Amino acid sequence: MDWTNKIGTVVCIVLVMMLSSCSVSYKFNGASIDYTKTKTIQINDFPIRSSYVWSPMGPMFNNELKDIYSRSTRLSQVKRNGDLKIEGEITQYQQRNKSVSSEGYSAQTELSMTVNVRFTNNVNHAEDFEKSFTASQSYETTQSLQSVQEELVTLMVKDICDQIFNATVANW
Repeated sequence: MDWTNKIGTVVCIVLVMMLSSCSVSYKFNGASIDYTKTKTIQINDFPIRSSYVWSPMGPMFNNELKDIYSRSTRLSQVKRNGDLKIEGEITQYQQRNKSVSSEGYSAQTELSMTVNVRFTNNVNHAEDFEKSFTASQSYETTQSLQSVQEELVTLMVKDICDQIFNATVANW
């Protein structure tokens, strides 16, 4: 009986040591980059080419786009000659009536933003593209645009940057 307890104790200790030494790590950011071939990314600032402009929008977009690649990849950002190159412009920023109340007045307004992107993959030019990405947010017409603009633009910028990231390096 004493012998059986010792064997059971040893087996338990070995199992605990084996289980605690194993670990599995997953990364769910969606990036599928071959880092042996692709090491750098060049992200040019996107100028605003829209007729309607909110000045903080440009820096917000440019910073978020660079940040998403910094947070989600191991690519080094360079000023020129990157293995991957992202450039383009903010082509549209507009608001329009989305719904009408029973009195015939606008009840909701939709704010939208469109960005044109040119992506060049200098490692595999078959993945190059030029494409527009759009995001929109709605707000009640009882609110002024100035009171909701920063929040809505922040949401649209994040949405568009996620779309660009997925189109360029996620390969879903």
